Amino acid sequence: MTASDRPITPSGRHRVAVYGTLKRGERNHHLLQGAEFLGVDHLTSITLYDLGPYPGARTEVSEGVDVELYGVSPSTFAALDELEDFNPRARHAGNYDRRVLSTAHGPAWVYLYNHSVRGCPRIHAGGWSAA
Repeated sequence: MTASDRPITPSGRHRVAVYGTLKRGERNHHLLQGAEFLGVDHLTSITLYDLGPYPGARTEVSEGVDVELYGVSPSTFAALDELEDFNPRARHAGNYDRRVLSTAHGPAWVYLYNHSVRGCPRIHAGGWSAA
């Protein structure tokens, strides 16, 4: 990873793109309290699957997934890893892995679902909402 594709904001925070329960108005958004809102984007490099109480993203071409981008502190980044059951020492053991993807606001971490999505409805475009 070169300096130009590091998922770090100019203020030194981790850049994260969220698409599910962490978005504004959803149940886990409180974890982003104090985060720097960077804007929104429409990513065609991922596809969402409706897993019931939350969505899961896979790196599959889509018509576009609506994401929100945030700059988060190291402690918030660690809290997001915990929420997403991400373990950097065993990336595929938990529910989610994370990868850097390109966004309109610069490279950002995106959590990707590790398990089978067989039988889960595919969200072809737009976003997921618990409502």
